[in-house]
Amino acid sequence: MPRINLLPWREEERKKRQQDFMIALAGSVIAAAAVVGLTWFGFVQAIDTQNARNQRLETEIAELERSIAEIDGLESQKERLLARMEIIEQLQRSRPEIVHLFDEISRQMPEGVYLNGMKQTGLSIELKGVAQSSTRVSALMRQADQSEWLTDPSVTKVETTESGPARQAEFVVNLRQVSADSDMEGGQ
Repeated sequence: MPRINLLPWREEERKKRQQDFMIALAGSVIAAAAVVGLTWFGFVQAIDTQNARNQRLETEIAELERSIAEIDGLESQKERLLARMEIIEQLQRSRPEIVHLFDEISRQMPEGVYLNGMKQTGLSIELKGVAQSSTRVSALMRQADQSEWLTDPSVTKVETTESGPARQAEFVVNLRQVSADSDMEGGQ
């Protein structure tokens, strides 16, 4: 029987298997490295995309905050303008009142009463003057109380002084002007 030596064949087969194993191991290491690299690249891309979105949102938020600040500024400017318009309208409505006031004071002034000064603060009116007697001052107050443009007459001061041979009464009378606005409010 012939003798066959199988040892070299086995040795070659073992080397071949070991070489195949090393090739497979190197291939799997390369494949694993590729998978890890691609995964890392995917995560980096996702993070960059999210950072870009966040940056866009921050830019939009800053723009909206500027718009809100501008709107607030416009609203406060609108309120100031409306307040000015209201003041102008009030002045326009009260414009004829001064004419009525002077007309009414000249009508209600009794004979023998002369004004030296007149001061108006809001609706309060202070009349300073000279009358031939304190009775004339009383007549002024009665007529002012019956007026439709004047109300609440009150005397602050009446002094009788002598000017040469005649006596006269220096007076200070306070009145309130009846405003057209208060008439409108009372009528509503």
